[in-house]
Amino acid sequence: MTIEPTTIKAVWTDFGGVLTPPVEHTFAAFCAKTGLPPEPLMRAVFAVTARYGTDDMMLPLDTPLVTEQEWLGEVAQVLRDSDGIDASLVSLADTWFDDRETNEVWLEELHALRARGVFVGMLSNMPPAWDAHWRRMVPPESVFDDVVMSFEVGRRKPGKDMFDLAAERAGVRPEECLLVDDLAKNCEGAVAAGWQAIRFADTGAAVAELRRLMAPAPAAG
Repeated sequence: MTIEPTTIKAVWTDFGGVLTPPVEHTFAAFCAKTGLPPEPLMRAVFAVTARYGTDDMMLPLDTPLVTEQEWLGEVAQVLRDSDGIDASLVSLADTWFDDRETNEVWLEELHALRARGVFVGMLSNMPPAWDAHWRRMVPPESVFDDVVMSFEVGRRKPGKDMFDLAAERAGVRPEECLLVDDLAKNCEGAVAAGWQAIRFADTGAAVAELRRLMAPAPAAG
């Protein structure tokens, strides 16, 4: 039996680490701007994260279970108590996004897809405090047919319900959807939900793989 290749009708891209530099680069820049040492800061972040019953540091913020200001207050308190560091953390979003670069090459690829009639969406675990910041970097009206944010829909990657909702919003079957994401667990969640996925680590490689998957199937015979 010959299995026909599945036509991809909807491409959903992640934001952080795909449309931006890798998260570790942004974290290093954040520490340089704030003067906070990376290792104590990460220990404090994971200590606060554990309070919310998870090891995913973004979950408390992007669900959201806590406001950014409350979360920063908790992190600052742990830094004081554990390391004697007095951190003035007023806004994570302002510092996190300041001078953050947009991946223009990937953005151009998304524009090209949409020009071909492919549905292009953004699927992100995003804290509400970051919403205005990413929109300044990538105005959604010019590139996305839809945007699905965890804080707005009460679901998040890698949960199947997040992918089911995105496929429904695109108006296509799950097997016609493709996720491009820098996190392996999100790509694995997409595949488990019946999608295809590209693990994003390098722009050139991701573009090449996307074009391969989107290429028309050769004619039979």
